[in-house]
Amino acid sequence: MRILVTSTSFQDTPGRHHDLLKSKNMEIDFRRGPLSEAELKQLSWNYDGVIMGDDDYTRNIQVLAKAGGLKILSKYGVGLDKVDLQAAKELGIEVRNCPGLNHVTVCEHVFAMLLSFNKNIPKEIEHTKKGEWQRITGREISGKNLAIIGLGKIGKEVARVAKCFNMNIYAYDKFMDQEFVTANNITVIKDLSKDLMEIDIITLHCNLDDSSKSLISQDILFKGTKKEVVLINTARAHLVDREALKAALDKKLIAAYLADVWFEEPMNPNDPLKNYDNVMITPHIASRTFDNVEKQGIKAIENLCVCLGV
Repeated sequence: MRILVTSTSFQDTPGRHHDLLKSKNMEIDFRRGPLSEAELKQLSWNYDGVIMGDDDYTRNIQVLAKAGGLKILSKYGVGLDKVDLQAAKELGIEVRNCPGLNHVTVCEHVFAMLLSFNKNIPKEIEHTKKGEWQRITGREISGKNLAIIGLGKIGKEVARVAKCFNMNIYAYDKFMDQEFVTANNITVIKDLSKDLMEIDIITLHCNLDDSSKSLISQDILFKGTKKEVVLINTARAHLVDREALKAALDKKLIAAYLADVWFEEPMNPNDPLKNYDNVMITPHIASRTFDNVEKQGIKAIENLCVCLGV
């Protein structure tokens, strides 16, 4: 068996997942992803399986891979928006991911970013390292209205933690878990274009597909939210309309954009949005903890091995 591993989180983080992979009788190649379609096209496709990150598995790439014997794309992580799932189905390539493992660490990252911004922590650390003593006034999150867009496992974990901060919780989801909503005193948002005017903080936790691309549109950012809203995105960059985001920041219509995902990864060093004082960007690390990488790595290997019968 020949296996390709492209997930950098898998490769860079020590843990039991490496021991498990080494214990399998497989020949393993490593490439540092995420790989574009052009980069994938240059590979010698003779792999039985791939442990992938956010590589661009278009139909054309899958045709090449299938001809070389590919049987499974095992996603390290959850999001499958970079995989042409219809092509995989037609070609008989199995696609598996690792749902249900990210919720704690991603939730922690949401609140780490929110508290860092509201308490001006990055700026204050920068000041004190320069020997300065600038005391910027911050904001509390207790009592604020939080809208969770996507009430899946991560969204539910965010709701649980938000209750501990005494926040008022609102939620939007196409398939709402009414039992969870009732048990946690959550107000349901029925129309994003009309029901966000009282929201202080919006956090995104939905999948990216054709129906959710640019879900946070110009209409919502310009007309549908209060002026000082904080927008948090640890899901997928293209849930937000990039041009509308820039325009809203320029017109000071939103207080901040806090993101762990970007429109091109790695980020273009000349991207103008990185220079905004009220934009905080982390390099897709919300799920990248020693604890979670090991769990996801093991699950990705197990998915691979079940398919290949190893």
